[in-house]
Amino acid sequence: MRARIRETEIYFDIEGAGLVPDGERMREQPVAFVLHGGPGGDHSGFKPGMSPLARRMQLVYLDHRGQGRSAKGDPARYTLDENVEDMEALRLHLGLGPIVSIGTSYGGMVAMAHAARYPASVSHLVLVVTAAHAGFNQRARQIVAERGSAEQKAVCDQLWAGELDTVEKLRRYYDVMGSLYSTRFDPKAAAASRSRGILTPEALNRAFAPGGFLQSFDLRPELGRITAPTLILAGRHDWICPPEFSEEIHRLIPGSDLRIFEHSSHSIRADEPEAMLDAVAGFVVYNHR
Repeated sequence: MRARIRETEIYFDIEGAGLVPDGERMREQPVAFVLHGGPGGDHSGFKPGMSPLARRMQLVYLDHRGQGRSAKGDPARYTLDENVEDMEALRLHLGLGPIVSIGTSYGGMVAMAHAARYPASVSHLVLVVTAAHAGFNQRARQIVAERGSAEQKAVCDQLWAGELDTVEKLRRYYDVMGSLYSTRFDPKAAAASRSRGILTPEALNRAFAPGGFLQSFDLRPELGRITAPTLILAGRHDWICPPEFSEEIHRLIPGSDLRIFEHSSHSIRADEPEAMLDAVAGFVVYNHR
């Protein structure tokens, strides 16, 4: 499905019922926006991993502008601020009240900023393996220098130089970096997932290249405005958004809950999928009563 909003077209897909039978009545399920990372990826990596959550809430997957199946448009508008405004516009377009917002990695940055700028629009906030400011880049460089192979260091140099400028180069980056992204890295499963997805190198480079918006952003001054109950999930071995950044977010969002998954890297949904889904579903259901 597609929504024409803000001079672009955003692709979204829905999984799960909005109304479910409950005795003598129909009960309304919470609606959750599921925000993908990258930038430069799409929502397809969440399928089917996030599907069990559709038993407890209606999932709305979306592709950020210029990415996946959303319209390409002006690359100068492939930014965090634009993604936040698109998210709010899509919520209004769908006629929704406050939503559950589930953001992973870069999607967590978008979800965080949206919840801070539109606090009345978010009922629950779930932030998965993310960071609130550009400092994660330098820390990730240090971790790659310590843990990475020569090949991994080389493709990360390409990432931060803005040189992953073709789909082929970006696919190779993920192939090479797989063992750092996941403690249970399965090359065959990862390759199948990537082949189903749509990669957009330009969106990635506009974020990570020298002068890119993820090289200077800082959401920390805004986090105190978040009023939604917030769950923060981190992977102990995460190389690109290491857990100290989730700990920092936890300190800055009043009343938030932090859970660190001891056997996970950046891909908790691959490394400890059942525990992650239980944490998210339990948090939303408990706070929805």
